[in-house]
Amino acid sequence: MSVTSAPSQTHADPLSRLPRTVGRTAWGAVCRKALWRCVFAFTGGIRVTGDVPAGAFVAIANHSSHADTAALLAALPARRRPVVAAAVDYWFVSWWRRAIVGSLVAALPVDRGHRGAFAALHAAATPALAGGGIVILFPEGTRSANGTVAEFRSGAVRLARAAQVPIVPVTLVGTRRLLPKHGRLSLHAVEVRIGAALMPSELDAITDDDACSALRREIVAAAMPDAVEPLTSRVWRRVAARAEAASLFAVSFTWGVAEAISWPVLAEMFMVLWVAGTPQRIMKAATGLWLGSVAGVVVHAILSRHGVDVPMPLTTPRMQAAAAHDLAGGASGMMHQALAGIPVKVYAAQAGKAHVGLLALAIWTAIERGVRIMAVAVGLCVVAKLLHPVLRRFYGVYLVLAASTFAVLLHETVVSWT
Repeated sequence: MSVTSAPSQTHADPLSRLPRTVGRTAWGAVCRKALWRCVFAFTGGIRVTGDVPAGAFVAIANHSSHADTAALLAALPARRRPVVAAAVDYWFVSWWRRAIVGSLVAALPVDRGHRGAFAALHAAATPALAGGGIVILFPEGTRSANGTVAEFRSGAVRLARAAQVPIVPVTLVGTRRLLPKHGRLSLHAVEVRIGAALMPSELDAITDDDACSALRREIVAAAMPDAVEPLTSRVWRRVAARAEAASLFAVSFTWGVAEAISWPVLAEMFMVLWVAGTPQRIMKAATGLWLGSVAGVVVHAILSRHGVDVPMPLTTPRMQAAAAHDLAGGASGMMHQALAGIPVKVYAAQAGKAHVGLLALAIWTAIERGVRIMAVAVGLCVVAKLLHPVLRRFYGVYLVLAASTFAVLLHETVVSWT
């Protein structure tokens, strides 16, 4: 007697096997918002405009980047526990993608082509909306490769109508430049523009197609202008304006002269504090510092040769003895200054007392100071260009950290030579 096997479950609804409460906790929402805020702080910053309505609502947005979801989670209030509809055929096919959407996104699984997908979406989204939360959907269904907003599918409108909650159009600008489809990450500011909500009474008065068309038109219109102004701090704007001034070379030259005679702050700190936020001006400042430092050393040596003791704060007798020892063999001893931790003004004073030839002193100083200052300038250029979006936004914090670090290192150097 033959036995008939049970019907295969291969074609069962895949959404029915997926968790519906992934990531929907208050702490999870707070942590996600903080995480993505921090990420955007380092990739160019994020600006949010418009007002979020009270109560539960469905948020829809244009979709051209994986950064879109992160931008929405960073922009929307964490206390409303926003969750994001994610394609089941992309985000739930492997364990690591499920881990990403579960922990970093709080995803609701959505089947883009399976029959009965709306019923599954409605069942998954209802608990979030019933609790006063926000459900995020991308009605285009997939990411746009060229930034064009495709026609909207009706799932988001149907969900808002069924739940009797508003639907809010959100326009994302800058995310495609930040992380294009199949492209690489590049630093760029992002703007989240929250539009006017379409209320349940308004939804009930029009068809799904008309609602989709109206929402799409609003998002497209709000995308203009499609450029996001770089986010900058007031401190950066003021410092950058002075760095761009024609007097930059003269100021850096003067700093170099002063540091070689008496000023206790390193020549390189001028670049760290003054032009790190404008990388294109670093080499100009470095050239001024280099030439100013050489001129300052020669002037200081002349003064010292004639018995003029210039005040040299934060130097010690041990520094003077070490510099005198290095210069005992001639001006080439200036090369020891680069890594000795002894201010160049100490070497200048000892060179004068030892009656080192001024021409030789100028040449060797130009070599030593040029190598050191230009090496610092090149390194600072690389770092400043990499961190430019961050520096523009947090230049005040950067200045405090840079100055504090220098103060600590200067103290330790002086102590080590005492």
